[in-house]
Amino acid sequence: MQMDEAVIAITGGARGLGLSMASLLGRKGARLALLDLEQEALDIAVGALRDEGIEARSYVTNVADEVSVAQAFGAIAEEMGTVAGLVNNAGITRDGLLIKAKEGKVEKTMSLTQWQQVVDVNLTGVFLCGREAACQMVESGQGGVIVNISSISRAGNMGQSNYAAAKAGVVALTVTWAKELARHGVRVGAVAPGFIETEMTSAMRPEVLEKIARGIPLGALGKPNDIAESVAFILENDYFTGRVIECDGGLRI
Repeated sequence: MQMDEAVIAITGGARGLGLSMASLLGRKGARLALLDLEQEALDIAVGALRDEGIEARSYVTNVADEVSVAQAFGAIAEEMGTVAGLVNNAGITRDGLLIKAKEGKVEKTMSLTQWQQVVDVNLTGVFLCGREAACQMVESGQGGVIVNISSISRAGNMGQSNYAAAKAGVVALTVTWAKELARHGVRVGAVAPGFIETEMTSAMRPEVLEKIARGIPLGALGKPNDIAESVAFILENDYFTGRVIECDGGLRI
């Protein structure tokens, strides 16, 4: 994909990894549509990008809501043009053990709400946004690229039944869509980050972060730009589809 003037939508684009992706892709000439839940955060992100000379617009969107997603992508098409690229980055965590037991007695379980919230955003949201983007890409006759953000946790991670299942599902969607959409000129890839320096990890206790870093072969957490560069590679490499880039410093859970 030629990045110059391409309309690229990024979910969860107001902060963290999404904003880092927007900055890198914008510097390559892309025009950004940022989708997120909070208008204030979106306004700040768009302002920061415009200060870099990057064209960006904001769209308040709940990726887990079908109507909200359809309205957002309709507005993007009307205001910016057909989406050429989509980065499905929005995600949440609601961690907890499947069951917590002591001396043979179950004290707590992962609630259905914990499960459903994570699956709704991290998996159903990918489905809904991917479907809308694919429709635009195919009907425009120009094709496009969808990049889904998975996680190292897709292989299974203690305390993350909901998150691991959703992120494994994201990879399954990636491979399936790559096979289905190739004939329409649409490529689909995924990035599976390891532990990255974001707001989420910065909230962890320093001793926990130190322990995590010691277990990473490269000896440190990744930077948001490391993931942004992986996303850019998939968007720009016209022979990449149906595969996952693992950007995790060599860590395997």
